[in-house]
Amino acid sequence: MDQIIDETDRRILNVLQNDAAISMDLLSERVHLSRNACWRRVRQMEQRGIIRRRVALVDPASVDLSLLVIVMIRTSAHNPDWQARFEAAIHALPEIIGAHRMSGDLDYVLRVRVADVPGYDHFYQRLIARVPIADISASFVMDDIKDTTALPVL
Repeated sequence: MDQIIDETDRRILNVLQNDAAISMDLLSERVHLSRNACWRRVRQMEQRGIIRRRVALVDPASVDLSLLVIVMIRTSAHNPDWQARFEAAIHALPEIIGAHRMSGDLDYVLRVRVADVPGYDHFYQRLIARVPIADISASFVMDDIKDTTALPVL
């Protein structure tokens, strides 16, 4: 499938990334397109996988998940069995909101949401019980200077 989008699609995406619950009437007005044409474009982008899903962004503090932890992992095992176990652990632990395999010195970086430091320790104990890890370190986020899900679709 061709993933190329035009300027009108970009305008639609920029609006939807900031408010996915916007009405089709208001969206079409903001992007200067008829309601039906706008609806067709949104539907096509959903079918093509450009728009993967529409979600609600929840304030972490309001659900007692104020602490964001960046977890850096190095492993001495790089075989398919270890990787499958690690990926299963990642999917089984709901505190992990992002997991990335890296190039360079680190093997993986995780973004983890917990209530506090004891909550992180509880998460840590559950992770290392599921899969052996050669080295793990964590940094606690002190301040979110910028935290967005919007892609720069300029």
